[in-house]
Formats: sequence, structure tokens, C-alpha cells
Amino acid sequence: MNITFEGQVVAVTGAGHGLGQAIAESFAREGARVFGCNKAAAQVKGAELDVVDLTDREAAAAWVRQVEQKAGKAVDVLVNNAGGVAGQVFRPIDEVSDEDWDRIIAVNLGAAFAVSRAAAPAMKRAGRGRIINISSGAGLQPSLTGIQAYASAKHAVVGLTRQLAHELGPYGITVNSVAPGLIPSNPASTSQWESYGEAKQAAMVQAIPMRRLGTPQEIANAVLFFASTLADFVSGQILQVSGGR
Repeated sequence: MNITFEGQVVAVTGAGHGLGQAIAESFAREGARVFGCNKAAAQVKGAELDVVDLTDREAAAAWVRQVEQKAGKAVDVLVNNAGGVAGQVFRPIDEVSDEDWDRIIAVNLGAAFAVSRAAAPAMKRAGRGRIINISSGAGLQPSLTGIQAYASAKHAVVGLTRQLAHELGPYGITVNSVAPGLIPSNPASTSQWESYGEAKQAAMVQAIPMRRLGTPQEIANAVLFFASTLADFVSGQILQVSGGR
């Protein structure tokens, strides 16, 4: 079976680099009209990209409305990929400020909530839709970063995925999540990986049954599966793409 997204409208948050870029470009190659947003200016092959601060919920909703207006229809596939550690590193919890905690929660959980809320009404009217949330291995176990807000936010994204699958299923909308393992794909994750040093890197790779790190394209492949007709009856699921770790 050939997977195609001809005639479909796909919206990807955090599309300017790393996993989001691989996801956006993969949908574009399969015929979709792809809209992306990023926190800074960027270019992604085959996608129409806007600069949007998704921690501003009104701006997030306005972006979704803009996509719907340009496309003349509901979003068929929404990928909530925006997230990350917001430039932070591990500190003991008693040294974490309210502002640092709130920033990570807003970028990872608040953005997924705001964009999903904005896209849901038109999806409901259309009687179909796909929402795919990019969570993390840190949404299923303690985070390698040690950052409390990041682990908490990604666990919450898993909860949001399952709850929305329950709520939106009667409208023909599936909601699933891809949970990547450690994949150095952007400046933050690459810096994190490099900080471990050769010995720890080797030990971490040895702990992966497939004995290698993953790639952004392998995350994109999992997203395309959830978005495709192959996953018509799959909802509320969390797919770990981590080489078996």
C-alpha cells in the first residue's frame, strides 16, 4: 500500500529544525500541503512557515485560523512537535524558579493544548482528523536531562493524548503520540549529547538493543504511520521510537 497525503492539509509546530523539519518535509514529499510554525525564521522545503510564539495562546489560535483560511478547509493532520527544555540545564528543584518551570510547561504542554483546542472545531465539523503529539521517552520515565519541568510536561502530553483520544474519537478524530528516544537533532539535544563525553555516550548506545541512536526521519516515519489510513482504528496510543531502549 502506498501512503499518500495528496489533497490533505498538515500543520506542524516547531517545524523549523530537527524533528519538526523532518516531519514537515516528509509530509510535503507525500503530496500534502504543509504549514509550519517556528519560534524563529527558518526555511523548510515544501512547507509554508510562519514565526509564532506558541506560548501566546491567542497567537497559537490565530495561526491555526490562518492555516484554515489559506487552505479553505480544516486541518487534516496536526502535529504538535514544538517543545524542548527552553535552553535550561539541570538544577536541584530548590533552585528552580517559577519562571523557568512555567516556561517549559508552556512550551511543551501549553502549546499542544492551545493548538489542539484551536484545530478541533473544524476537525469536528469535517468529521475526521489526526492529531499526533510528539512526547518523549521522558514522558514515560525520568528524563535523561534531569529537568523536572520537562519530565512533568512530557508526562502531561501523554495524558493529554489519551484524554483527547477519548473525547474526540466520536467525531472521527484520532489522537496518538510518538515518543522519541535520544536523537541529537537540534542545538539543544546535540549539546546535551555532546556533554556526556565519549565514555557515557558509548554506554548509552550499548543500552539500546539496536546499538545506535535514531534519526529524525525515523520519527517522521512513525508520525506518517499515525496520520495514514493504516492507522484508521488506532487512537490513544504512545509509540516509542527508541531502538528498544
